[in-house]
Amino acid sequence: MSNIYESAEATLGFISSPCLAKVELRVACRGISDRDALSKPDPCVVLKMQSHGQWFEVDRTEVIRSSSMPVFSKILLVDYYFEEVQRLRFELHDISSGNNGLRDADFLGAMECTLGQIVSQRKLTKALLKQGNTSGKSSITVTAEELSGNDDYVELSFSARKLDDKDFFSKSDPFLEIFRINDDGTESLVHRTETIMNNLSPVWKSFKVSLNTLCSGDHDRELKCTVWDWDSNGKHDFIGEFQTTFKETRAEQEGKQLQWECINPKYQMKKKNYRNSGVVILNHCKIIKIFVTYNLLNIYNFTASNGDPRNSCSLHYIHPYQPNEYLKALVAVGEICQDYDSDKMFPAFGFGALIPPDFKVSHDFAVNFDEDNPECAGIQGVVEAYQNCLPKIQLYGPTNIAPIIQKVASSASEEMHTKEAMEYFILLILTDGVITDMADTREAIVHASHLPMSVIIVGVGNADFTDMQILDGDDGILRSPKGEPVLRDIVQFVPFKDFKHASPAALAKSVLAEVPNQVVDYYNAKGIKPKCMSDYESTRTFSP
Repeated sequence: MSNIYESAEATLGFISSPCLAKVELRVACRGISDRDALSKPDPCVVLKMQSHGQWFEVDRTEVIRSSSMPVFSKILLVDYYFEEVQRLRFELHDISSGNNGLRDADFLGAMECTLGQIVSQRKLTKALLKQGNTSGKSSITVTAEELSGNDDYVELSFSARKLDDKDFFSKSDPFLEIFRINDDGTESLVHRTETIMNNLSPVWKSFKVSLNTLCSGDHDRELKCTVWDWDSNGKHDFIGEFQTTFKETRAEQEGKQLQWECINPKYQMKKKNYRNSGVVILNHCKIIKIFVTYNLLNIYNFTASNGDPRNSCSLHYIHPYQPNEYLKALVAVGEICQDYDSDKMFPAFGFGALIPPDFKVSHDFAVNFDEDNPECAGIQGVVEAYQNCLPKIQLYGPTNIAPIIQKVASSASEEMHTKEAMEYFILLILTDGVITDMADTREAIVHASHLPMSVIIVGVGNADFTDMQILDGDDGILRSPKGEPVLRDIVQFVPFKDFKHASPAALAKSVLAEVPNQVVDYYNAKGIKPKCMSDYESTRTFSP
């Protein structure tokens, strides 16, 4: 049995160099041409990684409206493999207003390099090449920083009072930017708030940022905060600024309300009676420590649409030495996800098959046929259970995944009510096509969005998975058939065919891109502080 597992590992390239470090990439552009005499572009940068000659999107920045010299606040996080040549492509697009998708976007240029080049130079600036590799006036600068290993997050919330009015016919439209001052005196943008229109006493939304990003783990590092009045032409008016440190902001946790005078140096020098240009207030500062036990559950689609396992064309084809499509997907994604699981014991379930002894259809049976203990030892144990299961069942249908989501949600609900925040469930579903219970699945996901769980759906085979993108909330808010929206986005859909020949790094980025933020969002929304690992011993049980 282990031969199949090792063959899948070798086929997928998992016998390779370990990840050396996680690297944060910051992006800025200059010299972007205006759309026309009256409007500036709305730029967004898409980061792609090359694997086996193909480019795969791994992340993208936010869209900045009306800017020809954007400095993006979103950090692009990538894994750095020292012994691999990791080719990157940064594409600049002009996103039309009201649409954050690339379908109707204008391509403005691209830059290719290796991750090693950026890491070694720390700061890389190159021209953006247009179609036909022609060079224009625009350029892109990418700055790299290796993470120090501190995984803590901090949640901050700011408001302001009596800001200067910069507009003639209305009030200022303020937004706040926070910069970290680096050892060499340069500034790195940490966060940019949303713009509050026509308001001199704005209350900005709270936001979360890692301590690595905020201050490189140095609580005494200086932070520069700047308030601007947003203008539609991109030429924002400076209102004022102040300096602080993370150490100072933590005083808010001790019950002290912090506020800073927002100072405009020019006014301070010219006006004798000048006091300030307003006051910025820290509403709250909360450190979020995430020490959580992750439970990875593997789910297989055993419906007849996969084809007869005795036929070599079947996605479930039984071969004594070569892995089938499901095994390739399981090993590829499982090898990545297993590091999230604390005890490496994985419950494995199947759906859509006639199972012994009475051969009735089941949509939530244990692959090892032990309903009281569906766990398998490691990904290799899941592979062996899957191979033992196939000859004993009859592939049937339909493709219903709502029952298994509801089953796991039941266990997640029990965990939620303990209020100890010890366990978070990651549901890994491998399926060959579009599901037949879309309405029930949407309902189940909306319910699950209130629970400590995430759902990763991996599409196996060459089917058209367009409709499955509905479940991934990237292109809009998922709603139940009754219209209830998800509390938070918990679904990530990945078509495995797009990554079959990709590097483990590219696949890992796509599969796990949203999980860390989903975990933080859940515990933060519930106001639960997860325990430290030393506070408990693993006592995990799974309720079938």
